[in-house]
Amino acid sequence: MNCRVVVEAAVPVYDVETPDEAVRIAISKTGEMLNPDLNYVEINMGERTSPSGEELPPAFIAADEALVALELEMTVFNVEREEHAKRIARKEIGQRLENIPLEVLEVEILEDEDDEDDEAESTDVSEDEEFDEETASTADDEDDEVLPEFEDLIE
Repeated sequence: MNCRVVVEAAVPVYDVETPDEAVRIAISKTGEMLNPDLNYVEINMGERTSPSGEELPPAFIAADEALVALELEMTVFNVEREEHAKRIARKEIGQRLENIPLEVLEVEILEDEDDEDDEAESTDVSEDEEFDEETASTADDEDDEVLPEFEDLIE
C-alpha cells in the first residue's frame, strides 16, 4: 500500500519584519535542508486558525523572529499500515530537519492499479488449493535463498 503523508513543521526564522518574508525564508531554509536527498517532498504554507476559528497567517512574529507553520508532503511506498507510513515520513524528514518539531497532520491511502494487481497475485499464491508442487519447485529454482525458508514456515 502507498500513502501520502502530510507533516506539519514549525520552522524558526530570524531577522524578519513581515509574515510573507518569514514564509519565503522558511520555505527556502527548509528546501535547503531537504535537498538533494528529499527533493520529492513538497513544501507548502501551513494553515493556522485561532480558537474562535479565525484564519491566521502561517507565521507568528515577535521581536523580529518568527515561527512559521509549513506543511511537508511526501508519498511513502510499500507500507503495511498507516502507522508505518507516519513513522517513515517523520524519520525521513526529521533526520534532515534537526531541532524542528514535526507533527503528522494527515495520512491518505493512495489506490494504484499496481496494488490491485499485487493483491490478485498474492491471493493466487496464498490459496493452498491452487498452489501445486510444480509451482513450488519452479519458485525454489529461481530464489533458492528466500523461498525455502518461507516454505518451511508454511509446512
